[in-house]
Amino acid sequence: MKMKRFFNLYKICSLALALTMLASCAEEFTNRPPEDTISLDSYYSTNEQVTSATNGMYARTWFQFHNKFFFAVAEVGSGNMYTGSSDVNAMRTFSLNGSDPELVNGWSSLWANIAQANLIINFLPDRVGPGVSPEVLQNTIGEAYFMRATAYFYLVRLWGDVPIIENNLDFASNPVINKNRIEDVYTLIEMDYQAAIENLYDKTRSSNYTANARVSKGSAKAMLAKVYLYQQRYSDARQMAEEVINSGEFKLLGGESLPDKSFGDLFTYPNNNNEESIFAIQWVTDGNYGSASNCNTQFGISTAAITTSNASYGGVFGPSQDAIFNIYTEPGDVRRKETIMMPGDEYPNIKVRINSGTEEQTGFIVPDADQIGGQGAGAAIKKYCIGIVNGDVTGPIDAWNMMENNTYLMRYADLLLIHAEAILGGAGSTSDASALSSYNAVRNRAGLPSVSSFTFDELFLERRRELCFEGDFWFDLGRIPRAQAIAIMAAQNRGNKDLEEHFTPDESDFYLDYPDNEVAKNPLLLEDPVPYSFD
Repeated sequence: MKMKRFFNLYKICSLALALTMLASCAEEFTNRPPEDTISLDSYYSTNEQVTSATNGMYARTWFQFHNKFFFAVAEVGSGNMYTGSSDVNAMRTFSLNGSDPELVNGWSSLWANIAQANLIINFLPDRVGPGVSPEVLQNTIGEAYFMRATAYFYLVRLWGDVPIIENNLDFASNPVINKNRIEDVYTLIEMDYQAAIENLYDKTRSSNYTANARVSKGSAKAMLAKVYLYQQRYSDARQMAEEVINSGEFKLLGGESLPDKSFGDLFTYPNNNNEESIFAIQWVTDGNYGSASNCNTQFGISTAAITTSNASYGGVFGPSQDAIFNIYTEPGDVRRKETIMMPGDEYPNIKVRINSGTEEQTGFIVPDADQIGGQGAGAAIKKYCIGIVNGDVTGPIDAWNMMENNTYLMRYADLLLIHAEAILGGAGSTSDASALSSYNAVRNRAGLPSVSSFTFDELFLERRRELCFEGDFWFDLGRIPRAQAIAIMAAQNRGNKDLEEHFTPDESDFYLDYPDNEVAKNPLLLEDPVPYSFD
């Protein structure tokens, strides 16, 4: 039985799902045993089997969140991306509602992660044999805490008040569940990341990229620093970020420590799990929909003249006019070309199809704006666009040209900018040496000169430049004063190259509607939240 693709908040409360999900494990990321043949009483008898229990949580449980919803909300909603595709364009006009299928998918995927994590945390310790190392079991539990915290971190930033569920079986007989306050959800997130820190292995990210795939104590500390920053707990964010920086676990790819690599190398398949990766989804192709990343098809160029994907369609998302003209304004910023493909840009290493797919060639020059496709944006997205399948990509080719290039949910450059912002601490500007060290490291890797001070607005723009199309800008907008965020988005040209359009969000648009099907089953989602009792 394959792991279920769709989950709903109430299904996770059943014992049947609990037992099914606990058995949903794999020998390796790429080798999943038939789950209907696993005996729960005997399966977890070796270290390898226990380690495999979290494999699905590094990929499949994130698919419906990542496939369209993540970009449709975080990038189209923030004004970084443009699309006219009807299934993903509602946030362009701030008209997303609870009946939207992709909203349902995103919600369901996050709860799938929580369900899986709860089952490992609550039941795995009782289902291991005497041959299992305590350290291996402890690390696997730590991974589950990390994943639950991360799923809740997205839920609380997207929907605000949501139910806290630490054990699926607590609600098996009554799945009508009160939602809990935002501050309580953040408390759970902090507790879970702290539990992850206590349980996970220490690591140093090396050039052995295979060994870097799983999260570590440093990964949990980095995510916790981000959680503290969102609550404006600047001293805590600084302390946690400095623990990560001082550990030396992570490095900037193409930075001072790794000068032979570059910013562009971050988004290529051979550099999966590089030294900068803090947490990345580990996609594994198997020829089926729902197993790998669709970014290579949904971004990039898809015309009769040039296609950057094996699929018969592409270019579902394009860069916004605001991203094209208002982000990379400093001369020499290498991130622009590695983020946005503009007419005349040359990419000698990307393999493409030309002449309606009848020929292949390695290397191409981006055509004129009218010939790019990409929803009429006049440009295309370069990040995560690696070209048609070639010798650098493994796994079977499916009809959607899904690929195994990882998706970052956090990388070291983000942590460095968090550190710089935590030191700034809400002040107008800073010239603090530690803040400048982190801030300038990101700028220097991008080919930009060091500065002697920076303001919050400058740092905010630097975050947008660095993390554009990686799903962060919507959440950055959500944590600044509402009037300021509304003014930023209202000023954006949210149309295409031929039609300028402006839309203004209101206060309610910063949290999404609960899915209609969930509200029908649990009307308490529309009631006021209640405090959560932490035992």
